[in-house]
Amino acid sequence: MKTSRLLLLASLASPLALHAAVDFEKDVKPILEQNCVRCHNPKGTEFEKGDTDLNLSTKETAFESKSTIVAGNAEKSKLYTTTVLADDAKKLMPPRNKVTNDLERLAKADTETLKNWINEGAKWPDGMTLTARKKGSELATKGSSAEAELVTKIHEAIVKNDTVKSEKDMKAYTTTIPGSDITFDMVPIPGGKFKMGSPDNEPGHKPDESPVHEVEVAPFWMEKCTVTWNEFELFMYPNEEKKARETKKLDPSLNAMTDAVTHPTQPYVEMSFGMGKDGYPAISMTQHAANKYCEWLSAKTGQFYRLPTEAEWEYAARAGTTTAYFWGDDPKQIGDYCWYGKNSDFKYQKVGKKKPNPWGLYDMLGNVVQWTLDQYDPGYYSHSPASNPWNKATKPYPHSTRGGSWDDDDVTKLRCAARRPSDASWKIQDPQLPKSVWYHTDAQFLGFRIVRPLKTPTPEEAQAYWNSGVEKDNPALSKAE
Repeated sequence: MKTSRLLLLASLASPLALHAAVDFEKDVKPILEQNCVRCHNPKGTEFEKGDTDLNLSTKETAFESKSTIVAGNAEKSKLYTTTVLADDAKKLMPPRNKVTNDLERLAKADTETLKNWINEGAKWPDGMTLTARKKGSELATKGSSAEAELVTKIHEAIVKNDTVKSEKDMKAYTTTIPGSDITFDMVPIPGGKFKMGSPDNEPGHKPDESPVHEVEVAPFWMEKCTVTWNEFELFMYPNEEKKARETKKLDPSLNAMTDAVTHPTQPYVEMSFGMGKDGYPAISMTQHAANKYCEWLSAKTGQFYRLPTEAEWEYAARAGTTTAYFWGDDPKQIGDYCWYGKNSDFKYQKVGKKKPNPWGLYDMLGNVVQWTLDQYDPGYYSHSPASNPWNKATKPYPHSTRGGSWDDDDVTKLRCAARRPSDASWKIQDPQLPKSVWYHTDAQFLGFRIVRPLKTPTPEEAQAYWNSGVEKDNPALSKAE
């Protein structure tokens, strides 16, 4: 495959680490809070009795026993070695005879994270106290009080800037991302109804595009082009972004808010795979990464942004048309509007260089496949709501992507109705343990664009949008993200 060749070339140019550096707060803290601190704390919790012989809630108490955590040597650290014992071992942690509620033995990805963290020196930030948390939800760490508090602050700033109240007042606009000279353009999309899906006789039709059904969509703005590296790398490399914004003299409270949004870990390989960055689409991010970018951008700009739903995406792609492609049913004109397998020169191309659709959106079909918010369900159309449908995610695989890409020779994959589920194989060559929740290294055909609904959501709704996807490296879940 073309994408595999690109990954191979990139890997030859950039040595692969066995795993990315472990971040205690993002990677280790959730494991300890949801599995260890629930028992190993001095007071106990509402779901487990405390065990004062070993207190893992603070750095000081966790390191009191020299054998619990031996910095630099996981094989001598009971925190790790007790988690990889046989199922019937008496000293297995979490212990089988204390398994209550949702507590169970750690997944291999979690034990590897603990092992890597210890071998890297077991760095535990000073002053960070852990709180026991019940599992019960894939969003346990993302739905924390700290995240809720951050979302509330971002929402308050958005409401202050929410001056457009009616569809008739919606205009196209250009925004400069504060702290930079990078801009992006937003196009108003009128609310309305359309026929979603494709008829059985449409060339390339798949069963998951049926039945054709009427959907009503509320008005929103959509980004004119897909998100570029120029935009995404401001979020992807926070240290570089901090240096760049120093001359802009931004409000310190704004900087504190945007810095509090969870940012990606450093990629282990150059993520454009040699295809270019300035003006080119950002690629290979997970849906989780795209969602957190939207949260960060919302904090930066004071305007609410998120990924489009599948219905919003198809509605905008069709732009009032009812044909297989927004220019008609004949694919012969595809070269005028799309980058695809037969004209892309085996790589993605700069955004906005082909003709736009009737609503002024570029590269809706081709160049890069685009993330949507929805969980992919091949049978969803049979019971989809008639107004503003969103199939909310309950698992990491699969999610829906749309639009076709530079890597697709089959033009029918670029139809407005074509759906593509994400897949765990999109990070199969990622050597990290656990695999990154931020990057799909085998999906150089994958990008995204953002939307801004006319109606600003509530803080709770915003938090749900920005934490959709429940990205998790767990091979037992399913074979598609």
